[in-house]
Amino acid sequence: MQGPGATNRGSDQMDRPKIVAITAGGPYPWVIFNALSEHFGPITVIEENPESKAELLKRRARKVGYVNTAGQLATMVASRLGKRFATMREAQIIDEFDLQTAPGGDQRIISVSSANDAECTRIIAEEKPDVIVLVGCRMLNPKTLAAIHAPIINYHAGINPKYRGMMGGYWALVNNDVKNFGTTVHLVDEGVDTGAVLYQARMTPSPADTIATYAMIMAAHSRQICIRAVADILQGKQKIVTVNLPSKQWYYPPIWFYIRTGIMRGIW
Repeated sequence: MQGPGATNRGSDQMDRPKIVAITAGGPYPWVIFNALSEHFGPITVIEENPESKAELLKRRARKVGYVNTAGQLATMVASRLGKRFATMREAQIIDEFDLQTAPGGDQRIISVSSANDAECTRIIAEEKPDVIVLVGCRMLNPKTLAAIHAPIINYHAGINPKYRGMMGGYWALVNNDVKNFGTTVHLVDEGVDTGAVLYQARMTPSPADTIATYAMIMAAHSRQICIRAVADILQGKQKIVTVNLPSKQWYYPPIWFYIRTGIMRGIW
């Protein structure tokens, strides 16, 4: 997978761009990271512990109330259970697109408790990255952002600004908006997916796809836009894309909405 900004693996290590990625783990972030590593050479991955359910419940309840938050949490649990039944479809996606969903042998992986801990910013300061790529990690708080002196981009599974937040692909389908089923790579600011858009990719999911496989099919179609965004920043040529869409933040659907929509419209 070659293109702009590619680095010859045989070149001296000092010539390689220094890329740091941050994630809470999982298969689909590694699809992106392995594509970046294949293109630019080995990258450093900082892997944080996922946010606890208690932390999520407390923070989310302040925005949408405890009843809706409990319903969203139930859908999150159901979607994880549903992964067992989506294994065959996910395997088809992985095979079709030749995806690598586990860490490669050449990445350096560093574990931290949170992307917002002082340990994480200390590691970033030591690495002196040319660019930082976020995929599936918690939001960086203002203190963390102020401590980082490198461009930060985020891979978001939704078309910004219309589908900021969670489950952008699912909500696009619910809204009869399949043309905006897709992903965004954007600069990071203090808002929820509000940073300037660099690239977007749109794709059409299979009828066999569900909330358990949307992330994988999105990542499969988004490797090139992540590579292009990083290459642009490394070359100092990043361009902001104007997207004329309304802005809204979305969350996991509460379980009662998810089940009703699945039964009545076949959107799971």
